[in-house]
Amino acid sequence: MALESKDFSGRTTIDMSAVAHLDTSGAWLIRRLIASAAGDTEVVNAPKSQLDLIASLPEALKQDTTPKPARPGLFVRLFAPVGVIAMQLWEDILLSMHILGSAVSGAQLKLGRGSGVSAASIVNQIDRMGVGAVPIILLMSFLIGAIIAQQGAFQLRYFGAEIFVVDLVGILQLREIGVLLTAIMIAGRSGSAITAEVGSMKMREEIDALTVMGLNPVGVLIFPRLVALVISLPLLTIIANFAALSGAAVVTWAYSDITFEVFLSRLRHAVDYSTIIAGLLKAPFMALIIGVVAAVEGLKVGGSAESLGKHVTSSVVRAIFVVILMDGLFAMFYAAIKF
Repeated sequence: MALESKDFSGRTTIDMSAVAHLDTSGAWLIRRLIASAAGDTEVVNAPKSQLDLIASLPEALKQDTTPKPARPGLFVRLFAPVGVIAMQLWEDILLSMHILGSAVSGAQLKLGRGSGVSAASIVNQIDRMGVGAVPIILLMSFLIGAIIAQQGAFQLRYFGAEIFVVDLVGILQLREIGVLLTAIMIAGRSGSAITAEVGSMKMREEIDALTVMGLNPVGVLIFPRLVALVISLPLLTIIANFAALSGAAVVTWAYSDITFEVFLSRLRHAVDYSTIIAGLLKAPFMALIIGVVAAVEGLKVGGSAESLGKHVTSSVVRAIFVVILMDGLFAMFYAAIKF
């Protein structure tokens, strides 16, 4: 048993004469006692093995007496997150411009070999992003067209104007819904795939290896995907429009007794080329936005699987948000020029 005593000078003495065996737990207790003593502390009547065990343990943590920093004021706590978000947004814009510039000026397989853009890689990406998405786009658009036609016919029936459901579906699908929902589907399907692929290569340092080999990572990895998206999204929008109009025609025939001949005749009077062009003009810009956002998030991936999942999620959310925002800007622009 260890005895503790203090003399008149404040010196603490720990007597270890009655301690036959000392394990690590006991040594920790003695070490903490030494650290908590106000004055000098001395261990006496202890064999060298016990003294060595006590000395081998790190010093117990003492109470931190350093003054804590002052809590920031209310103004700083309110606007500091806004400043952080603004700086992150500015960094994302700079990285997006870097990707666009590198894709335009440096889309070659190897520096010094001229324009070596690989057509095979572009075709492969079109097959993956475009052809592979056709079934889900067809199903989704068919159902969306059918739902809009059914709800529109149900409401217009009260006014005896069910025939105008053709105008409703035609203009809404060709001008707004077709390209918007297709872009959202591609952002969730292909945008996440781009972020995952680029992020995995970043984690495994394959992008750094391409740079060391003299290759342009943006030209090799990102440029073919951007081109494939810009080509695929307008074509998928056309397929989506046909599928939605087919779904609407089936529903109006079954629900409102509007034959296919009447549906097509009314559709020709309701829409013109400007309606179709207004929707298709948005597709390349939305495709470019989806590809750039996905590439930016992929290049920001760190060295962990958690970081990869976080940026894949962020890629999908941001791409969908920017696509909807761009659709709204196009709507205001068309309204301003009366298109």
